[in-house]
Amino acid sequence: QVQLVESGGGSVQAGGSLRLSCVASGNTGSIYYMGWFRRAPGKEREGVACIDSSGSTTYADSVKGRFTISQDNAKSTLYLQMNSLKPEDTAVYYCAARPTGGLFCLATWTYKIWGQGTQVTVSS
Repeated sequence: QVQLVESGGGSVQAGGSLRLSCVASGNTGSIYYMGWFRRAPGKEREGVACIDSSGSTTYADSVKGRFTISQDNAKSTLYLQMNSLKPEDTAVYYCAARPTGGLFCLATWTYKIWGQGTQVTVSS
């Protein structure tokens, strides 16, 4: 089993930055993909960025050039550096993990291991 715990959320003004962290524990050697997802008020949860065990990354179009996903395998920690934040980035952000490779690494339905979420609020 893998457990995920996010931290680093908060409130920031538009144009500001935040860095989210997600610490994984348990059978972390089984993880192939990890990703960041978010759920904005009144919307479905959506994929933001994902990274595979080799470090290859994929981003949603809405965050390309502003967000960076990275991982520190020694610390079993996933990061999301968020720059140039916009009010529309306001959401609860979740990290997730899955043991399988393949396509659709931003698809929420392909993940079964989730953290509890951390709130990010961007004011204009």
